[in-house]
Amino acid sequence: MIFKKFFYKKVNSTNDLAIKKIKTGITKGIIIADYQKKGRGQHGKKWLSFKGNLFITIFFKIKENINIKKITILNCKIIKKTLFKYIKKTISIKPPNDLLINKKKICGILQEIKFNNRSKFIVVGIGINLIKSPEIKNYPTTNIFKETGFKVKKYDLIKNIEKNYIKNLKLFA
Repeated sequence: MIFKKFFYKKVNSTNDLAIKKIKTGITKGIIIADYQKKGRGQHGKKWLSFKGNLFITIFFKIKENINIKKITILNCKIIKKTLFKYIKKTISIKPPNDLLINKKKICGILQEIKFNNRSKFIVVGIGINLIKSPEIKNYPTTNIFKETGFKVKKYDLIKNIEKNYIKNLKLFA
């Protein structure tokens, strides 16, 4: 199964766009944006979107009775495994959905459950600090370039995220 990809220069939110795609009948895809004007995190927190970082949302059908905590852990593990290929450093999960290197946030994951035509969907927004990280009071952040000294090719990373989701789709079904 390959995800249909939708590329945008600038969006309000990749998750919001994925939800619109679901409402039009698209059952699986990846929204990719160069910039988000209104990116968001957990509990309505703002996600700061710096140009050059990665902003994607992957969405697909899931089974009706799947446990949300299981999904949260699974999403974090998939992204953690993908990032380790590039970083080669210990990546820890700060529950419920942040990934840290050296106790500094490098990635945030926002997942939402949506229904359309009696089908249940998972919408997984992924923000990864590739080359720049925001300054957040009392919450240290970092980026892949700062931690490794090299720039990750964004589309190579997207391809690997997609590959790891495809490998693990049966766990969502």
